[in-house]
Amino acid sequence: MSFWTGKRVLVTGGSGFLGSHVVNTLRGKDCSEIIVVKKKEYDLTKEDQVRALFEKSKPHIVFHLAGLVGGILPNKERPAEFFYVNLMVGTLMLHYSWLYKVEKFTAAGAGCGYPEHAPIPLKEESFWNGFPQKESAPYSLAKRLLHIQSVAYRQQHGFNSIICIPGNIYGRYDNFNLLDAHVIPALVRKFVEASRNKSASVEVWGSGKPTRDFVYAGDVADGMIRATEVYDKSEIINISSGVETSIREVVQHLTSITGFSGEVYWNTSRPDGQIRRCFDVGKAKDELNFQACVDIRTGLQLTAEWYRSNAENPEVRK
Repeated sequence: MSFWTGKRVLVTGGSGFLGSHVVNTLRGKDCSEIIVVKKKEYDLTKEDQVRALFEKSKPHIVFHLAGLVGGILPNKERPAEFFYVNLMVGTLMLHYSWLYKVEKFTAAGAGCGYPEHAPIPLKEESFWNGFPQKESAPYSLAKRLLHIQSVAYRQQHGFNSIICIPGNIYGRYDNFNLLDAHVIPALVRKFVEASRNKSASVEVWGSGKPTRDFVYAGDVADGMIRATEVYDKSEIINISSGVETSIREVVQHLTSITGFSGEVYWNTSRPDGQIRRCFDVGKAKDELNFQACVDIRTGLQLTAEWYRSNAENPEVRK
């Protein structure tokens, strides 16, 4: 009998980017039911709808992966929306998980919630030692508060909730809309389409110097599922690759992977964002026996292949 035998597992955002990877992995477990919560069925910012969801599903395990996400531009344009949606959804989901006696609540926090000037690599103990990058602060602070709620509910109620902090996630099922996509899906789309159309050039925002700790979504799903099985603390835990990769390196990989032979134009009038980000993953290795296994080139290859195969789907490009 495994940890998952007979469990009803509820996944908010289960048809979204990271959620799709988590659900795919869970299908290989011995769960009795996987409940995928879809936005069109439940508005998780509304308490009555969250209550109705729990009353109907009565889950044993909850993965909370839903939220409003986007790149630098939408975060700058709609900060109030990013704060409100993520704060309400997280607060209500954890609260009702406790009310309905869920055995374990696992949520994805925000890597950008770390202080902007925290020492690199980012260690869990520095999570609260400063203000995050201001462009995404309304989003990241709303997500950061879920950690406080987790600690408080464990202290007062003994409720078993854990908050995993992923790095910069990328991979299949991502958002490839150039208006609000994160950096890797935006670049994958640009280079795949430029190669297909034999374009003379591709514009890339910024200087290419900033670094990120890119981690393939399938690895994050594996890490969060492993944490659910064995981790029983409200201390946050990083789930990432622990490898620092520059945007310029990502572009170099994509030119090779897609066969693009034109010019790369670095538009330095556009923002770079935070200059460096890399995570200390020692805690995940020590306490979960987990390590990400998909290297950046392999992950970019998988992502580009998926986008090529699905590029004509309007849901992928919207």
